[in-house]
Amino acid sequence: MSEIQSTDGSRTYTLAQLAIYVGGQLRGPGDAVVRGIAAPALARPDQVCFIADKRHVAALEITEAAAAIVDEQLAAKTDRSVLICASPYLAYARASQLFDRTPVASGIHPTAVVHPEARIAEGVSLGANSVIEKDAVLGAGVAVGAGTVVGQRSRVGENSRLYANVTLYHDVTIGADCTIHSGAVLGADGFGFAPDQGRWERIAQNGGVVLGDAVSVGANTTIDRGAIGDTVIEDGVIIDNLCQIAHNVRIGRHSALAGTCGIAGSAIIGAHCTLAGGAGMVGHIELADGCHIGARTVVTKSISKKGSWSAGTPMMPSREWRRAAVRFTQLDSLAQRIAELEKKLGK
Repeated sequence: MSEIQSTDGSRTYTLAQLAIYVGGQLRGPGDAVVRGIAAPALARPDQVCFIADKRHVAALEITEAAAAIVDEQLAAKTDRSVLICASPYLAYARASQLFDRTPVASGIHPTAVVHPEARIAEGVSLGANSVIEKDAVLGAGVAVGAGTVVGQRSRVGENSRLYANVTLYHDVTIGADCTIHSGAVLGADGFGFAPDQGRWERIAQNGGVVLGDAVSVGANTTIDRGAIGDTVIEDGVIIDNLCQIAHNVRIGRHSALAGTCGIAGSAIIGAHCTLAGGAGMVGHIELADGCHIGARTVVTKSISKKGSWSAGTPMMPSREWRRAAVRFTQLDSLAQRIAELEKKLGK
């Protein structure tokens, strides 16, 4: 993938430029102008579409798009203009970045509050009512949204973006090129309390949170600070909305957590793992590199080799579920009866 310049300073490119950027082979007029991406049925002649599934081959013949991003198999089924890519979905992801309409922040708003002992590099933008506390460090090109707080001694690496109403407590370190979406809270106390004669004694959470480079944290996700040592999210990890990452968790590079995942304290997730929506892990266990955990699965013990793991009860009609629920409560007594029968039979 290489950098390209638009034809007129706007988000307008030729098909030839687009092919170079996404790493595809163009079959069609290279000078055709493209101004956006759309679904096949909605695409205009100045837009491209992508089709990643052969079941949707009929869309190739009805779309008005300037070209369709497809693989070799789909390209062979049509005579229309196409961008042939090994992975149409990946090519679509790259092309989408050219037409990204996210507003670009610039400048320091007059209501931003910056402590005189904070360090702000060149090119930093600060939104309205943002707060940068004592000894915080913002690298070049950092964008801080309205109402966002960067706590004492926290550091944000170059070109990272914190959207509106993000909260970084003290001693949070964020690498370069990270994205933290609105409502995320990094560095709140982990859930640490010691029982004391019917009451709870707080355990001071004296660690921090460390994010590597190119980490994405979804809206309203929370990443707690470590109790002893840091909670660590390694390079390239992507975390969806509404996830809970407890104290002293470690997530390996390029792993992905979908929405509402919950990871209990001191759990370790290896590199290139994926956790589907609503998955959870109990504390003090470990996932090997390359583990894939299905939706709503609760991981209760360590997994030492890569693979796919799932648990839970599939959906069924309510009447069947009620009968199954009753039978579930009978499993223990059934198991005992089977054991007794096997004993009598000499097994």
